[in-house]
Amino acid sequence: MIFVDTSAWFALVVPSDPNHDVAAAWLHANRQMLFTTDYVLDETLTLLKARREHRRALTLGRQFFEGEPLAQVHFLSEDEILTAWQVFQQFTDKKWSFTDCSSKVVMERLTIAEAFAFDHHFAQFGAVLTVP
Repeated sequence: MIFVDTSAWFALVVPSDPNHDVAAAWLHANRQMLFTTDYVLDETLTLLKARREHRRALTLGRQFFEGEPLAQVHFLSEDEILTAWQVFQQFTDKKWSFTDCSSKVVMERLTIAEAFAFDHHFAQFGAVLTVP
């Protein structure tokens, strides 16, 4: 199972993103199950809209909420959210977003060691291999 981050979703759906071609090629070749969280979807849709990609945000949202999702979506529990808050407070030397912290918590709890991400923060998590 591979965790998919906001940076990968964004690169996949925005052709002008510098990582688009690499992301699309990797996704085409990947045979493992994709996994993401509700927080990552929230962050991705918000980022798309903020970057004036409203139409792409709607298309991606429809795929997840109305069609066949591109990945298994994990909805964070209250305990995971509170643990993410602890991580957010603890690592003051990092520029991790709260969503990054929630991703770290979920990946550790579910022992997911790979992330499809272009965000350098995932390399700071420790035992996480980023692909491509």
